[in-house]
Amino acid sequence: MAPRFGVVPSITDSPLGEDNVELALGHRCVSVDHRTRVGEAALRALSRIGVTYMSTRSVGFDHIDVKYAESVGISVENVAYSPDSVADYTLMLTLMAVRGAKAMVRRVDAHDYRLGDVRGKELRDLTVGVVGTGHIGAAVVGRLRAFGCRVLAHDKYPKSSVEHVPLDDLLRQSDVVTLHTPLNADTYHLLDRRRIGRMKHGAYVINTGRGALLDTEALLSAVESGRLAGAALDVIEGERGIFYSDRRGEAVGNELLLRLQELPNVLVSPHTAYYTDHALRDTVENSLLNCLNYESGKRHG
Repeated sequence: MAPRFGVVPSITDSPLGEDNVELALGHRCVSVDHRTRVGEAALRALSRIGVTYMSTRSVGFDHIDVKYAESVGISVENVAYSPDSVADYTLMLTLMAVRGAKAMVRRVDAHDYRLGDVRGKELRDLTVGVVGTGHIGAAVVGRLRAFGCRVLAHDKYPKSSVEHVPLDDLLRQSDVVTLHTPLNADTYHLLDRRRIGRMKHGAYVINTGRGALLDTEALLSAVESGRLAGAALDVIEGERGIFYSDRRGEAVGNELLLRLQELPNVLVSPHTAYYTDHALRDTVENSLLNCLNYESGKRHG
């Protein structure tokens, strides 16, 4: 894409760190992805070599200390990309969860072709609570409506034409709760042990947002005890350094993740909801545009 915008980028596969910031020498703008944790030392080093702008190819900023970056003279912006990638995946995980797809696939892979003990549920018979109604949350709401289920929503700043309710009301009424809010100090462990305890008995949790929106230990306890019927998680606390790597034959190093993966009613995927051709094109194109707009003095805000 770069030639189309008149840009000649320097590209490296190495994740940004304090030890390799010299790769950005001679550039004012850098682009990173959500897998790269950009700490204070790296930000100081980037500032020293003249970097003044960082575009993250993600919606979330939780991997970058934005305030610290600004304190050392580096502006940080995110990118928009197709919300349909994550919205489609969220619906897939929801359907798989309420139909017991993981347990069924496990049985069939072991050549056990009997029906399961637990019958599936139809979305039209359920109430689904959507936490966060930004671009992705709104796209999820639109898809859910097509299935005929009741949809509730919670957002600090309600944006979509859907029934918005306080979070505790949403948790008490919803058969499925799906998370689409940014991760920040206010939303860390948004679903903690107390709130998970307020959820409807037999409900499901879907998380395609950020792992730390959920108290993983509390979720595990609720699923293991049978209070929750299951979960589908594309993100999880402590995923950094594990997801996107081949750990076959190696220690994974995240006990809660391993325990969740053992459960027949918990689906785990490696932060892949965004991973489509369309969405990746969007992230690259918009990251380039961010840098160009910064250079020309035009900021998207």
